[in-house]
Amino acid sequence: MTDFFQFEADFVDSLRCIPMQVRCKLDTCGIKLKLSDWNQMTTAERQALIELPCTTETEIQFYGEHIQQLIVQRTGIPATKLPIEPHPAWLDFTTLPAGIQEKAEEIGVTLTQQHWATLTPLQRFALIKLSHPGHENKNFKRAIAEFNLL
Repeated sequence: MTDFFQFEADFVDSLRCIPMQVRCKLDTCGIKLKLSDWNQMTTAERQALIELPCTTETEIQFYGEHIQQLIVQRTGIPATKLPIEPHPAWLDFTTLPAGIQEKAEEIGVTLTQQHWATLTPLQRFALIKLSHPGHENKNFKRAIAEFNLL
């Protein structure tokens, strides 16, 4: 998958920030990638991380090993490993996380489990990430609009 969200449009051309699809793959393989490490990679390396699949166990293992090698090559220090969620919320279309609903209510939007179920796993991942404290509220609002949830 190499589709980007519209709310990422301001950095997609330069890939100066880590796109949601890569962030999802990082969470899937349990790797913490710092923005400073991402920015030390070449454009071709970043593009490869976008294009490499990370769905099956074999792909997930390869992706994790590949990104670890890249980070060590660029920084000399391995990336931090993160625990891998065995049942990530973005793959569960049956349960709308309370944090998503609370964040939506802050901007005057009521989400339902039916709304949640219509989203793709990557859209659900994006809303989860954008609802965490510290993220710009404008991107959550933009994602809600882009996903036709207003």
